Amino acid sequence: MTEHVIERLGHQGDGIAPGPVFAPMTLPGEVVSGTLNGQRLDQVRIVTPSSDRVAAPCRHFKTCGGCQVQHASDGFVEHWKAGIVREALRAQGIEAEIAGVETSPPKSRRRAGLSARRTKKGAMAGFHGRASGTIVEIPDCQLLHPDLIAALPVAEALAVAGGSRKGELNVSVTLSDGGLDVAVRDGKPLDRDLEVALAQQAEALDLARLSWDGEVIAMRRAPGQIFGPARVVPPPGAFLQATPQGEAALLRAVTEITEGAARIADLFAGCGTFALPLARRAEVLAVEGDRAMIAALDRGWREAQGLKRVEGVTRDLFRNPLLRDEFKGIDAVVIDPPRAGAEAQVTELAEARVPVIAHVSCNPVTFARDAARLIAAGYAMGPVRVVDQFRWSSHVELVAGFRLTSA
Repeated sequence: MTEHVIERLGHQGDGIAPGPVFAPMTLPGEVVSGTLNGQRLDQVRIVTPSSDRVAAPCRHFKTCGGCQVQHASDGFVEHWKAGIVREALRAQGIEAEIAGVETSPPKSRRRAGLSARRTKKGAMAGFHGRASGTIVEIPDCQLLHPDLIAALPVAEALAVAGGSRKGELNVSVTLSDGGLDVAVRDGKPLDRDLEVALAQQAEALDLARLSWDGEVIAMRRAPGQIFGPARVVPPPGAFLQATPQGEAALLRAVTEITEGAARIADLFAGCGTFALPLARRAEVLAVEGDRAMIAALDRGWREAQGLKRVEGVTRDLFRNPLLRDEFKGIDAVVIDPPRAGAEAQVTELAEARVPVIAHVSCNPVTFARDAARLIAAGYAMGPVRVVDQFRWSSHVELVAGFRLTSA
């Protein structure tokens, strides 16, 4: 057993000692011991604990891989996540104001991707274990909304009905106003017998909707989501912000940044998280690569009351970004790309010189790259707001505004 002093926390949540040596579930300033396995410290024992160390609120923390930093105080985690954003920006030569961290409360996650597998005695469902592919059952999970905990036996029942002993089901579960919306991937190929069995399970489990590898098996109630004054029924497995609190925080920031704009372009619009609430006061061009999500957004807009015009466009913004001339007449842009960022689209956006941009991101590194491109084109970046809706994880989300300052 060797002793090590933890100097900092890495971006994945492991403590890092000189070497480097990576020690899970440790904190800066702690003296730890363990067995060195390459660069990883196993069988970690805390010799001198940090004042920021707390008792993990979830009994599954040591084995479940869903959370990385439950052993740290809330204040430490906020400071750490703000630091991740600050460091990513500094790597691009950008100094920024971090305007606070808004953290979603425990038991607030409204969607989750569960793993489920058949066993000799039935089935099991949960998250993957820490640094392993083993499924850990999580009946007392402190992340998931209590109504999502009820999806664990649902996932188990579906694994029995259509899973394989050799593989795992990926079971995406989402809370909706109609009940549980369940989308399954990697199950057995559909045939008539399986389809009948799954439809019976959807009835018995009182699911709002059940889909299997993209095909809707049963929809007993439309699984709606509320975006501003509109109700949208997303396609199976569609993207949705992880918590209502996180979505509200991002929407508040985007609304404030785009205040006064008469025509807004919402890029990577999804099913209308931002586009539909913003349409209360502005016309919106909503652009999204998934045709089914745009169709859901359009139906939601048409059925809502009191909204200005929303034009939905299906377009792959990675391969076919909006060109600078296509931004004519647009007063503000909202952009919320996937983790890879939107380098090609941001390049066109910088040349288009739209007066205001609200940039939402789930990856500080690609955000910093894109922010540097906008700043070089004459934009000033406002305060960065960190939104932590993946509580106790290493995941970081943020939003910032950019305003054109040079002619």
